[in-house]
Amino acid sequence: MKKSNFIIPVSFVVHILFINLTLYMYTPDTYLNPYCIAYYNLTWLITTYCLNFYPTARRDGFMTNFKTFIVLFIIYGLVYFTSFVFFGIHSYTPLFLSLVYIQICALLTLFRVLFYWAKKLYRTKGYNSTRVVVIGKDKNLQKLRRIFDNPEYGYRYMGYFDNSNPSSSTCLGDIESSFNYIFENNVEEVYCMASKLTKAEIQYLMKIADNSLKRIKIIPDNKELFSRAMSLELYGAVPILNLRASPLDLDYSNLIKRIFDILVSSFTIVFVLSWLTPLVYILMKLDSKGPLFFKQKRHGVNREIFWCYKFRSMTKNETSDTQMATKNDGRVTKLGKILRRTSIDELPQFFNVFMGNMSVVGPRPHMVLHTQQYENSIDKYLVRHFLKPGITGLAQIQGCRGEIIKRSDIVNRVRYDIFYMEKWSLGLDAKIVFLTIYNALKGEASAY
Repeated sequence: MKKSNFIIPVSFVVHILFINLTLYMYTPDTYLNPYCIAYYNLTWLITTYCLNFYPTARRDGFMTNFKTFIVLFIIYGLVYFTSFVFFGIHSYTPLFLSLVYIQICALLTLFRVLFYWAKKLYRTKGYNSTRVVVIGKDKNLQKLRRIFDNPEYGYRYMGYFDNSNPSSSTCLGDIESSFNYIFENNVEEVYCMASKLTKAEIQYLMKIADNSLKRIKIIPDNKELFSRAMSLELYGAVPILNLRASPLDLDYSNLIKRIFDILVSSFTIVFVLSWLTPLVYILMKLDSKGPLFFKQKRHGVNREIFWCYKFRSMTKNETSDTQMATKNDGRVTKLGKILRRTSIDELPQFFNVFMGNMSVVGPRPHMVLHTQQYENSIDKYLVRHFLKPGITGLAQIQGCRGEIIKRSDIVNRVRYDIFYMEKWSLGLDAKIVFLTIYNALKGEASAY
């Protein structure tokens, strides 16, 4: 699902501004106490998180989850009125406080109205659209068309494939021809009628999805299709199986993960790299010739290329972009061995995290050449590119790090990366970070 990275952060910031400015204007006593300010903002964050308030699916409208919107007003209202008792502020009458809170609710509702109006207008003009095709034709196709043809939802319906040779102008060919069409026309989401496909065809489409960054969704029948990452969505009255669902498909989860990344990377840059970088620079100049930082093109989320930064741990050589470091690698300097053993060489990647190219936790990014090699030889390898790459990851704390010697080395990493994507939580990220630091202090980081 195509998403705007700014919708959720902007909505959150606007809501916080409405709350804080209204309270500052009408109840300034609440802003004489910094604990009061923290209370109002943190309770809004916690309440919206618990209610899963911010995620907005492509098919959401103003009335979608409106009940949750009302529940939020009730819960936060209790938080709001309780604060005046909790902090001992008695200079306002209950009627006045009620009117202030009604204004907050009115402003938030007005923003919701304007937000969905702007989103509808934006998509009606053809922006933020997702190219979709349907494979197979049955009674659900017309129901799906009512969803896809609604410009408010932002779908661009290309047509369907079926073996019955219909004369419909929207039929693009038989099912076999769909495989090439998906790639040649940059189709982003493929909806498959399970009733019209054989088990082998469905499995082949699933394989295409896991190895090409395409989103494959199944309209189910009674075929036996099982996946631990499978989730059910409703498009109107049509049930849709999403074969590669992840908690990080939710915008709110991405926002929480991004906040976590910014906090951790900012802390590391200010309190660690600020003094460590000059120290490493001095030691590096005494040890070998060359620049302080080593940068290399890596594949990130959706295979987008970015520059990945590290402290240089090798002498300057012509094979750094093609040859992975090996045990007892002669290119590694004396200082480089220490940096790699303690994972200090990876710390500049916190700049990548701060800039948004990487995350603190995620699949480790590989060299462009190796990505091109593994995507053709390792099943489901490209699934890991649905996520931002990380400085550390589940695979690393499970011992899957260092040189890739056997095929099983990369296969196991991919399995851990996919498991992480399917089971992500903020708690899992915190656990991985803790174990990474623990292993580094024990000297168990990759030494080659």
